[in-house]
Amino acid sequence: MQRRDFFAGAGSVAVTAAMLSPSWVQAQAKAPQPGVDFIKLDKPAPVEAAAGKIEVIEFFWYNCGHCNAFEPVLASWAKALPKDVAFKRMPIAFRSDSVPQQKLFFALEAMGLVDKFHARVFAAIHGDRQNLTSADAITAWVVKQGVDKAKFLENFNSFSTSTKATRATQLQNAYQLEGVPAMGVAGLYYTDGSLAKSMDRALQVTEFLAAQVRSGRPA
Repeated sequence: MQRRDFFAGAGSVAVTAAMLSPSWVQAQAKAPQPGVDFIKLDKPAPVEAAAGKIEVIEFFWYNCGHCNAFEPVLASWAKALPKDVAFKRMPIAFRSDSVPQQKLFFALEAMGLVDKFHARVFAAIHGDRQNLTSADAITAWVVKQGVDKAKFLENFNSFSTSTKATRATQLQNAYQLEGVPAMGVAGLYYTDGSLAKSMDRALQVTEFLAAQVRSGRPA
């Protein structure tokens, strides 16, 4: 999903987690620059991370092909993050017809099933070409995966899930999100493949920004 034309391609997701170590900054001739490689928010966005933790968010949309291609790299990268980084995924909705997929993610999260089914949702949409945009289609697919229908619908239709979906949309607006995939850091910074020139480098910029927050030096 795009509000502006994002740079992304096969080469932008070919990096391994080992290439994204914190020492990458020392190897750069020039550190990432505000307004060029990332944006510093005029007004800080809300954060939910505990004190002493650096919140890092990936904004995504299940129907987004770039998000699908980025997911394996992101998953590997996230496993190697420092302990003081609180990483989370955030489903976005630029339009009301994307809300069911937001609710899908938060229902799976409430059931402790994100790790098991997150990649499967991408595969169903982009590999099997299934249309998972409506509540009925989503429910039918989830049930075929062996999930109890009643329990899923209880979570899918819950007040908590609806509240989380609303907050996710508020957060994407607070970050002034223009497309996905994109990264938010500590409620202060935003980067994406368009700014960083690839999602590989967007992860590197994210590491740089997290390091700046950790050191107490604003970027």
